[in-house]
Amino acid sequence: MSVASQSLMDNITYEDLYRRWEGGNWSAYDIDFTEDRKGWDGLSEIQRRSAMWIYSMFFYGEDRVADTLAPYITAAPSEEQAYFLATQQVDEVRHSIFFHRFFKEVIGVGGDSLQQTLASTLPQLNWGYRGIFDRLDVMAEELRKDRSLPKYAQAITLYHLIVEGSLAQPGQHFIEDFFSSEETMPGFSSGMANVSRDEQRHIGFGVKVLSELLGEGKPGWEENRAAVGELLRETLPYGPAVFSPPNLDRAYTECYGFSLEDIFAFGLKLIRQRWRTIGFPTEEMPPGVFPFDPEMSEDVVAEHQVKLMMAGILGPPDGPPPDSSPELMGLYFDVISRVANPKAANGSPLVYQWRFSDADPWHLTIDNGSTRAEPGEVANPNLVIESTWADWVASGKPDANQLKMVLQRRIRPKGSIRELARMRKVFG
Repeated sequence: MSVASQSLMDNITYEDLYRRWEGGNWSAYDIDFTEDRKGWDGLSEIQRRSAMWIYSMFFYGEDRVADTLAPYITAAPSEEQAYFLATQQVDEVRHSIFFHRFFKEVIGVGGDSLQQTLASTLPQLNWGYRGIFDRLDVMAEELRKDRSLPKYAQAITLYHLIVEGSLAQPGQHFIEDFFSSEETMPGFSSGMANVSRDEQRHIGFGVKVLSELLGEGKPGWEENRAAVGELLRETLPYGPAVFSPPNLDRAYTECYGFSLEDIFAFGLKLIRQRWRTIGFPTEEMPPGVFPFDPEMSEDVVAEHQVKLMMAGILGPPDGPPPDSSPELMGLYFDVISRVANPKAANGSPLVYQWRFSDADPWHLTIDNGSTRAEPGEVANPNLVIESTWADWVASGKPDANQLKMVLQRRIRPKGSIRELARMRKVFG
């Protein structure tokens, strides 16, 4: 951690965060939605569909995190942290009430009960979103049974850095900007400003906690970092897909004046800044955690991620057939080269060859601690993988049963058992 980052973390205390909560209390029932209904009616059809998609994720998310916070409170290693987490649970409930009122009084969906209104959000929740929030449910159960610091570090990472810091805040930022400038839904804008202020406080808490758990030289920092890296690798495939709009229709964001690339770049900028402040910058994380060139700008990384998503390579198993153009395969294999762990080669050169029946071949070389992926065939590879391009991409999805695909001959590795075992280590 840099001296400046350490100083920043030292100057933020849990007492200060609690004081900010007391000073920033607000009422979800004091928000006046009288003018907002007119503003909602004035939106175009695509803007209303988009708003329903985005706000459903917010509303459902607020409810889910409120439900899963209790184990965090009991697992907190200090009373100061536990007390702050208790205030956060109150915040999440208040946010849920705010969205319940907005859905019922402005959008005109749902019912008198929270359960009825929440039910109206379910069709809007995509594969990526469900993957992240299902993991949040599992994390809460894990934390009930295991209150160790590595598990607590994972839990704070998932909740405060991924859900709130990487997913909620980017979408919140652009939507809030639109309605603040348009001034057509003053009640919603006022409420969202309050929600944003609360979320900033929550994220600040998460950054401080993780700086104490992961900073180099802190007690247990290596084990805590390993646990966090494991979680980040596990959730990586779901994150970009959260922002995958229905039918990959770009109009869902562009109707509000921003692009998918804008959301991705803004989110990545926040991710890099926060992990740097924590003292565990993304470029120092193990292979496969953030498999992007650390020298590449957020805008370029975002452009690549969106291309892979729109091409059916990133995202759900039931997405469009994956594009096999040279550009897209190049982007994909660049990620593969950064996921590979060169230490697993044990100092000897290692070459993998992919042969696709419906796309150009590629190979990956691991040599002298570095990796590179290139198109074409290579002589004497250690292992050859034969399949269709679509099957190979499908085999990398979180829900894929790779053994079953091998038994079905959809994936056909050719090489020794030893090399197959080593490949599993290379790709974790």
